[in-house]
Amino acid sequence: MKCIILVLGLLPVLAQPQTGDDVARLIDQRNEPKDMTTDMTMILTNKKGQTRTQKIHSVMQGREKQIIWFLEPADDRGVAFLKIEHKDRDDEMRIWLPGFGKMRRISSSKKAENFMGSDLTYEDMTSRDLDDYTFELLREDELDGAAVWVLQSNPKPELRSAYSRIVSWVRQADALPVKEEYYNRSGKLEKIRVVTTEQLQGYTIVTRMFVENVLKNHTTELLFDKIKVDSGVKDNLFHERNLRRLPR
Repeated sequence: MKCIILVLGLLPVLAQPQTGDDVARLIDQRNEPKDMTTDMTMILTNKKGQTRTQKIHSVMQGREKQIIWFLEPADDRGVAFLKIEHKDRDDEMRIWLPGFGKMRRISSSKKAENFMGSDLTYEDMTSRDLDDYTFELLREDELDGAAVWVLQSNPKPELRSAYSRIVSWVRQADALPVKEEYYNRSGKLEKIRVVTTEQLQGYTIVTRMFVENVLKNHTTELLFDKIKVDSGVKDNLFHERNLRRLPR
């Protein structure tokens, strides 16, 4: 399941889920684009109401691969991030910091760190493997006029997650988590994430994401623009050498 730069497909719900595992499988089996390219605007707002706006270009291939380049402001231009997820070993995460001439590897122990000053951590930017969680269907409900399942995901201890649990409001029409609450290891509500979606070429695509850190009184808004799906992104794009090359 995805938390940042989400591409969520339309999935017919063929049978009424009876358990949390059933709902989690529906989310995991959504139909998604083979690849997606988008420009993004990321707006960070601190507790004083001061904002910082960043322009980003992102390319994804499936759920497993993503490369991001920061284009604006000038002091962030050239910073780039690469993620490659693996089933049988630790995920690869690297960030290129041109101001220092340094390639930084993000180890599993660093996944709780925030990404570029946002309210998203490196953990939030990876998929959720069903084997890493236990699931509980809390109830059925309604959100913004749509029927939803309220699903609780509990990370297993070996995952070493920064969260004790995640509660998701999953839209029944397309198995899309439209709202999520993240609770820290102390059991306190830390973050709330809400998404807005549109239909594009038969897929349900996230066009806005809003994340509020309720403990820090800080927010992150992501706006997605110029979205292209299934455009034939090449596998060799997702290589460390391409972090140093801004997209044309």
